[in-house]
Amino acid sequence: MTPMLPAGCVIALLGAESTGKTELARAVAQRLQERGIATTLVGEYLREWCDREGRTPRPDEQRAIAQEQTRRIDAAAASGVVVADTTALMTAVYSELLFGDTSLHADALAAQARCAITLLTALDIPWIADPLRDGDHAREPTDALVRAALAGAGLSFAVVHGTGSERLSNAWNAINSIAGSEGRARARSRPESKPASWSWPCEKCSDPECEHRLFSDLIGRRDDTPSTPSSET
Repeated sequence: MTPMLPAGCVIALLGAESTGKTELARAVAQRLQERGIATTLVGEYLREWCDREGRTPRPDEQRAIAQEQTRRIDAAAASGVVVADTTALMTAVYSELLFGDTSLHADALAAQARCAITLLTALDIPWIADPLRDGDHAREPTDALVRAALAGAGLSFAVVHGTGSERLSNAWNAINSIAGSEGRARARSRPESKPASWSWPCEKCSDPECEHRLFSDLIGRRDDTPSTPSSET
């Protein structure tokens, strides 16, 4: 099944370090392109910045990084569908986690609200060390802060579990379900407006069991018999 995505639609992937966000973003963008949907993949500017500078940013450098991430997403959205491998919200969360600075949240959440679909990668794949980024001990606090920020702003998100091809299948099912349930109706009723965040059942829930039931229902619609997504710890 191919989702009906309006021009300018942004599919944003969020998640703590080493949760498969980049790999999943690439896979989703590739599948959309294979289905004939003009899609641009916008990479993570923070990683590009760290690779270039050979270090992590100072507190005073965070805002410019977040702004550049948003600028790149908005520019790409002018020409079609966008898959964003992170948004300014992740920079805001890292600023809060590392420096106790929440000043980036307002702008980051305003930009996040323009994303039609937000996917949050779960913590159920093995940690892979990155010398320039946070350790495994930071994954759970990061995940908690992302969920709290989204829930506090009333923004919908779907949590993506699974490993390998199962993770892509879960993400694809979520995109189709969200787009199919409300996307087309909203596009018809508000043709002049920018894409809004489509609702998702249990959008503010961080209970892994509830998330697993959600994906069990989605996976059950597939023709093949999938394995049960792993549990978060």
